[in-house]
Amino acid sequence: MPLASMTGFARGHGVSDLYTWSWELKSVNSKGLDLKLRLPPGWDAVDAPVRKLASERLARGSVFANLTVNREGAAPVVKINEPVLNAVLATLKTIAGRVDAVPPSLDGILALKGVIDVTDAEENEDARRAAETAVIAGFSAALEALCKMRGTEGAALEQILSGRLDQIAALTAQAEANPGRKPEAVKARLAEQVAALMDTGQRFDPDRLHQEALLLAGKADIREELDRLVAHVAQARALLAAGGPAGRKLDFLAQEFNRETNTLCSKANDVELTNIGLELKAVVEQFREQVQNLE
Repeated sequence: MPLASMTGFARGHGVSDLYTWSWELKSVNSKGLDLKLRLPPGWDAVDAPVRKLASERLARGSVFANLTVNREGAAPVVKINEPVLNAVLATLKTIAGRVDAVPPSLDGILALKGVIDVTDAEENEDARRAAETAVIAGFSAALEALCKMRGTEGAALEQILSGRLDQIAALTAQAEANPGRKPEAVKARLAEQVAALMDTGQRFDPDRLHQEALLLAGKADIREELDRLVAHVAQARALLAAGGPAGRKLDFLAQEFNRETNTLCSKANDVELTNIGLELKAVVEQFREQVQNLE
């Protein structure tokens, strides 16, 4: 299963008997899967099947799904509201002898509010069930289009992330080969510092000074950080190659990259090594930002 991003958009529409429907799906980044459905009144029957389809195809992302349904071509039903009409006629009869006016006309009476009710024809149960089935199938098709778009973006992200990993590996190799981290270079710098201290004329315990120098040399060693960076690059490449919903694991690795890089920068006692560490931090941050978009 290839990598996928968490962003995408898709539409779908169709007709079933007198019903026309359309789906609009949009997904953005999220820590988990969150499906937000907007259904017309009376269409709750499609809620559970639609959620099941989404959970089967998606692992992460905030998905907004909007359904629009119209019932067209149904002949309206016109009914006379007998109680209201009787009340109106009774009232007219009561005031007929008290008001000098033209007798009310039929169209005038029927125009009174509530005398006539115009409603849609009652729904056919079989047609309604068929429409619900079509709407669910339409969601499945729109979801497929959404997944395809997310997959296309995921492929682009994979190329970007692979490039960032190549940069991290190259910078790690530069740090490995940097002359400033060689034991001889560290020893020479410490020797210069010790000589400068001895030249001040202050009294120092040579044995204690030697122990402190060894301790400083140990703290300046970045062997472990370099080894971990190499291992993290290999693991990240394996996750990219495996595909699937790898966003959370890669996000964890991005944090580990950042931790090792920070430690490398704090231990660096050479200007060139410090510059490599700062460049590593910038690339790791770019890697982390792109990982946030992966499912």
